[in-house]
Amino acid sequence: MFQNQNYKDYMINFERQYFQKLSFKEEQIRQFAKSALHDLKIAETSDIPDVIFKFSYDALIKLGIALIAKEGHKVRSAAGHHVKILEKLSQMLKEEDILVLGNKMRQERNSNLYDGRFFVGEKDSSEYLDFVKSIFKKAGVK
Repeated sequence: MFQNQNYKDYMINFERQYFQKLSFKEEQIRQFAKSALHDLKIAETSDIPDVIFKFSYDALIKLGIALIAKEGHKVRSAAGHHVKILEKLSQMLKEEDILVLGNKMRQERNSNLYDGRFFVGEKDSSEYLDFVKSIFKKAGVK
């Protein structure tokens, strides 16, 4: 499922507040990746901008969880954990855009979820989907 292993030459600090050291079996990691791909597929096949946006964001977060699990860590459910998932994913793939665009997606999702202020348009949802697909490709997840 993970075709690209180019993100292995790094040292990342997994803060104990957000991550727990835990060894996962390969099957568990495959399930995490499969769930991320499932959400990506929903985003790809929808024609509703809000659905495309939500499932693109969820797919990105789940990809981060899968790669973090591959590194032997479990994400703790704590305030700010999505920011930390995006940060670690950005570090692992050496892709600063993950932190920038992923964080923008997170903020817009929160604005919609908690304030009811953000509604994604067709153009933006398509651009976010293309971005997330490029991150899956860079991670080698198929």
